[in-house]
Amino acid sequence: MEKNFCPIRDILDRFGDKWSILILWTLHENSVMRFGELGRTIPDISQKMQTVTLRTLEADGLIARKIYPEVPPRVEYSLTETGKSLIPHIQGLIDWALQHKDIVMTNRKQFGKK
Repeated sequence: MEKNFCPIRDILDRFGDKWSILILWTLHENSVMRFGELGRTIPDISQKMQTVTLRTLEADGLIARKIYPEVPPRVEYSLTETGKSLIPHIQGLIDWALQHKDIVMTNRKQFGKK
């Protein structure tokens, strides 16, 4: 283990990226999704970023990937029990963002941020 390794920071970094929380929430809302469906639901994510994020979330045990032996292969993604346990916390962040969006946006304008 690295000398300066911090497991809390390492785990929380996952949710600081642009796509992980959005993918987790989208899978929560839709239960099971194929790669293309997920991409159409999150239209501004590139295929590369979608692939990277899905692989990372799978490696963390937050989503499951099921491959069906068909031609062409069908792959479905869903939340694991660990991923499902994260949903109430994501819901809390969403609720907070909705409750405070106006003041945050006003403050951003004041400081010249978009």
